[in-house]
Amino acid sequence: MLKQSLHQKLQQKLSPQQIQLMKLIQLPTQAFEQKLSQEIEENPALESGKENLDEFESNQDDYDDTGTETIEADINIDEYLSDDEIPSYKLQTNNYSADDEDSRIPYSGGITFNQHLINQLNTYQLNDQEIQIAVFIVGCIDGSGYIRRINEDIIDDLAFSENLYTTTDEIESIIKIVQELDPAGVGARTLKECLLIQLKRKEKNKERALAIDILENSFDQFVKKHYQKLIQKFDISKDDLKLAIKEIEKLNPKPGGSFSGNLTAVEHIVPDFTLLINEGNLELSLNARNAPDLHISREYDNMLKGYAASKDKSKSQQDAVMFIKQKLDAAKWFIDAIKQRQQTLMLTMTAIMQYQKEYLLTGDERKLRPMVLKDIADIINMDVSTVSRVANSKYVDTPYGTKLIKVFFSESMKNDKGEDISTREIKKILQTEIENENKKRPFTDEKLSALLKEKGYLIARRTVAKYREQLDIPVARLRKKIL
Repeated sequence: MLKQSLHQKLQQKLSPQQIQLMKLIQLPTQAFEQKLSQEIEENPALESGKENLDEFESNQDDYDDTGTETIEADINIDEYLSDDEIPSYKLQTNNYSADDEDSRIPYSGGITFNQHLINQLNTYQLNDQEIQIAVFIVGCIDGSGYIRRINEDIIDDLAFSENLYTTTDEIESIIKIVQELDPAGVGARTLKECLLIQLKRKEKNKERALAIDILENSFDQFVKKHYQKLIQKFDISKDDLKLAIKEIEKLNPKPGGSFSGNLTAVEHIVPDFTLLINEGNLELSLNARNAPDLHISREYDNMLKGYAASKDKSKSQQDAVMFIKQKLDAAKWFIDAIKQRQQTLMLTMTAIMQYQKEYLLTGDERKLRPMVLKDIADIINMDVSTVSRVANSKYVDTPYGTKLIKVFFSESMKNDKGEDISTREIKKILQTEIENENKKRPFTDEKLSALLKEKGYLIARRTVAKYREQLDIPVARLRKKIL
């Protein structure tokens, strides 16, 4: 049985403008500039540059009925018009000096890593099939310089994509040719093969011969740093082993990364904030690139004046005015959204700065207070998600380097005195202990846990292992060195 009924309930929904504002807040400086350029390109009513125009302060939700001639959609033309009759060219300024920073990032031209290798193949005497196979193999080389595919897969792909039938022996012989190309070590299938290719390219001496012997016959023991077993197996002294290891350490495990012409995109970090210390006080400023000069187009103002002065208003003219109104509304909202973005960024970062004042004045990570997103959200009376958007993608230029704002946040733990301390403080002490350890007998995680407990930090061994991995520090066995 069907039944109709009325229900009343409250439901909160974000408007498209609020959603767009949240997206603007999340953007770092460079992405914000791209969004700004896109908006100016798409909305002709929005212009950038320094111009002393009267701002349009009309509120589209409160149109007054003053008898002014409006079109069907209740558009009050006078609210969009300005009484300023000064020509726009007299209002434009050019106060930029030749010393002003050019924010454009130059990109160098060049050839790709794979093209660099293919160009070298032209110096070899190969027949058409061999060249075709060699070019295909070069295409299988990744950015680190390695071939990550087995010969059988290469044979299958050549047959299906190139209609070329070959053998494992021919593939292997072509790979050997590719491995002769520069940089040394390119075309290797494994780290072991990569290091051996580089060593065999060098002039032979006693140390390099021993290094080749170790890599070829005891690679696993070398990787696991079982130095005493290597000394016994090759009947050598500790000094001989140290010299051989020094030769291996000079090699490049990622030969593709050394190619200067590699066109891999480089990430340029542009700080969103600048923090200075002036006479013991912290001074925070927002990157000027986050505060662009925007204004409403004067041409659109003139279009509305022309419509208001026209006696005969056709349907096409009314449609044009509707279009102009939409663009003006979008432009005004975008300018307001940018101002709100600036205020939110400064409000959030100021709260973070005050909360971590002791750390920011000294740069000592041991003075970093435990801080979570809710701590800042409560201070500025905003949602946690807003603080998260600011912290996750913004950088601040401090006297101690450019830092991601997110690193100022950390969980808390209690020491033996019951005081809350930052987990970053514990990581810093852990890192210092490892740096100062005897590399001949590095500390195990159990020993590191005991050392931290002696300093008043009650940290379990598994927690030490987790922090060590987060710091990208290997286990004790792999930190061992011959001294």
